[in-house]
Amino acid sequence: MSGGETGLNLLQHAPVMQVVIPLVAAPICVLLRHPLLVRVFAVGVAWLCLADAAVLVAYAADATGEHLAGVANPSPLPWLYELGGWEPPVGISLNIDLASAYVCLIVATIASVVMPFGLGQGALTVPQERWHLFYAAFLLCMSGLFGITVTGDAFNVFVFLEVTSLSSYTLISLGRGRQALRAAFSYLIMGTIGGTFILLGIGLAYQATGTLNMADLARLIPTVESRGVQAGFAFIFVGAAIKLAVFPLHQWLPNAYTYAPSVISAFLAATATKVSYYLLVRMIFGVFGGVLVFGVWKAHLVLLPLSLAAMFVGSLAAIYQTDIKRLLAYSSIAQIGYMTLGLSMGNLRGLTGGLVHLFNHALMKGGLFLVVACVVYRLGSQQLEDMRGIGRRMPLTSAALVVGGLSLIGVPGTVGFISKWYLVLGALDQGWVVVAGAILLSSLLAVAYVWKIFEVFFFGEPAADCPAREVSWTMLVPTWLLIGGCVFFGLNTDLSAGLATHAAAQLLGVSP
Repeated sequence: MSGGETGLNLLQHAPVMQVVIPLVAAPICVLLRHPLLVRVFAVGVAWLCLADAAVLVAYAADATGEHLAGVANPSPLPWLYELGGWEPPVGISLNIDLASAYVCLIVATIASVVMPFGLGQGALTVPQERWHLFYAAFLLCMSGLFGITVTGDAFNVFVFLEVTSLSSYTLISLGRGRQALRAAFSYLIMGTIGGTFILLGIGLAYQATGTLNMADLARLIPTVESRGVQAGFAFIFVGAAIKLAVFPLHQWLPNAYTYAPSVISAFLAATATKVSYYLLVRMIFGVFGGVLVFGVWKAHLVLLPLSLAAMFVGSLAAIYQTDIKRLLAYSSIAQIGYMTLGLSMGNLRGLTGGLVHLFNHALMKGGLFLVVACVVYRLGSQQLEDMRGIGRRMPLTSAALVVGGLSLIGVPGTVGFISKWYLVLGALDQGWVVVAGAILLSSLLAVAYVWKIFEVFFFGEPAADCPAREVSWTMLVPTWLLIGGCVFFGLNTDLSAGLATHAAAQLLGVSP
């Protein structure tokens, strides 16, 4: 077999390789054990996953373009990968469309940037003798996130959700002090409840339809007259809301992000809630149907007020925090509110705003948590009081903080502005003028907590014994890759907003 044929065969297996590569690599990390070797190996795996995700996005984008252009015999959409050669609904399939490929690209991008952070430095708070366990859990978490995104089987959503959850609990518990263990235990309790709710919902849907294949469920559910279907959606909705940290089911998130190792805070804040959001979107539009969920069951009457409450409560709580990681954690609750607000609109521009905010918030919050990782590495403290005046001693790190903070506010020229622009347009399309005003008003609260950080960094006087100085390029480069993306994709929206628009159109079944 020629090299070209071998490469072609590998590309044909790209959907399953997205899950299998990190899944197989995780136990290899445990066997390697050597700290530096394990870390280099894990970084290589993350980059390989990014290349595979790029293949999936290229396929999905090309197939979508062919359909929109009316090409004769266009590529099949979505890409159905049948495991074991068994055709669905009997067999298990992996489904790649523009939405799932888009989310895979987000997860892979963040992992490939975050994982090499501080390579060769002591930036990780995890002891070197436990690095093999740390990276094994990291790769398992990646595999679970990819699995949730690409699977076409409802039960396997639960399976991959548990893989992700168990590895996340482990990663959070590796933080310093007993607070990390308490945060991981709290997340475990809430995560178990959320997972149980999702499993019950899937079971009720299976009882009503006799199938677990998501495409088959979407075909049969409208024909079934059963309260079990409605109850099943309610269970899945609540379970996904817990995993997503939708207000008021967010109690696990602040402690988890605050006490986890800073690199893990960056990864989870940028990926875990995003995949949970995708799961909720997929269940609404790809399984139960938007017409049934929003038109008959009126789920938006629940989701809309919760989203608005999250936008304001999260921002208000952030203003009063003295721990910078906890401040960013509460900010994430407000940002999740923006995403679910776009979902509750149920129209093209609203859902586009929610989906593009997946990518934009991943850049913003991932970059900001890496900024915090740089500062904590130098100071050994997360308290804002201890960071007075370090903007003068860590200018490059502090500049990244400024760009990320402006993105959270939604200043024009940054990705935050793009998200809020689509959400305002979506609200106006629905005739929700008050909601559009609420989006703008909540941005003013973001100004308050972002300015609080700026004031400490740039207008305070550093202590005489302050050890702050600029970090190495191995920390600055990953940080600026994400923060720089906040400006690049704020000015060039073809990839982020373009993909999100077409993905939203596919989910809604409308033209972009």
